Amino acid sequence: MDIEAFQNDLVQWFQEEQRNLPWRKDNDAYRVWVSEVMLQQTRVDTVIPYYNRFLEKFPTIESFADADEESILKVWEGLGYYSRVRNLHTAAKEVVSKYGGRVPDTKEEISKLKGVGPYTAGAVLSIAYGKPVPAVDGNVMRVLSRILLITDDIAKPASRKIFEEAVEELMYHDHPSHFNQALMELGALICTPSSPSCLLCPVREHCQAFAKGVQEQLPVKTRKKSTRHEDIVAVVLKDEEDKILINKRPEKGLLANLWEFPNLKVVPLLDGWEILQDFLSTEYSMDAVIEQEDFTVVQHVFTHLTWKINAHEGRLKSGNIDGNETLKFVTEEELEELAFPVSHQKIWQAYKERVQ
Repeated sequence: MDIEAFQNDLVQWFQEEQRNLPWRKDNDAYRVWVSEVMLQQTRVDTVIPYYNRFLEKFPTIESFADADEESILKVWEGLGYYSRVRNLHTAAKEVVSKYGGRVPDTKEEISKLKGVGPYTAGAVLSIAYGKPVPAVDGNVMRVLSRILLITDDIAKPASRKIFEEAVEELMYHDHPSHFNQALMELGALICTPSSPSCLLCPVREHCQAFAKGVQEQLPVKTRKKSTRHEDIVAVVLKDEEDKILINKRPEKGLLANLWEFPNLKVVPLLDGWEILQDFLSTEYSMDAVIEQEDFTVVQHVFTHLTWKINAHEGRLKSGNIDGNETLKFVTEEELEELAFPVSHQKIWQAYKERVQ
């Protein structure tokens, strides 16, 4: 391969065709870092409004570091993978206290920050500081597996080193920022997972997979494990003051520290309505009238898990939450200031539409 010709063709294409994205207007390291964390496992179109809202609320790393967890979870609400923002928050506090608010500009230092792996480190260092450091994610591995005809399984962690070494060899040292972003952009727009647009590709002449006609067979990637399914029953329960009962999830695990409506897993074929009433009675010492028919059914898909939630409406007859630290009754206005998982946001939206 003529590496210089490849670099020029790729970077020139990016400079002419790159998308107008909000995080490309400013190479400030904090803003680049926020965008890269948001873009992990999330589509660009989804991220844009979240990114704009996040920077409006936390325009500086100091303002973000000083924020409480409830406010950061609320601004992240709906993006999912909440450990990302928790790690970012912990790391931002360290940057403010240890580095005076300046994101470290060396791979050794930035990699010590919580949640900063090789890809994020490479993206921030190259985009914000112009350092020739590889930023290898799934997009980049897909692109390079085709261009260089690499047949190693990209699902295996050991393969990342092969692709990082490939980027180091191909790196355009005159403009590392545009080179790394160009590889990402190529994977997002042209060299897509299925049906790559080879005839539009600016580096088609350098692509070994295209030359052999095997671009559709690459990258090699083992299948993910099959997903687990859970049936869940939930209740929007109001007391005599029309306040709604909500529960805070545990500090660790899936959707940690987010709020939710009372719910529990049920065994298929059993009557969820009966189980829900027993649950409120035995777990919360509450007597409630629960509507037998659910008012909405919410399906939600995680990486290795799917939820089907049947949501019911209920009215508290007797009982209280004294001594229970995870439960509280809130007004509708208070509820909408708290962070809920997407599935429970959908339940609340369906409930509001029902009672209007």
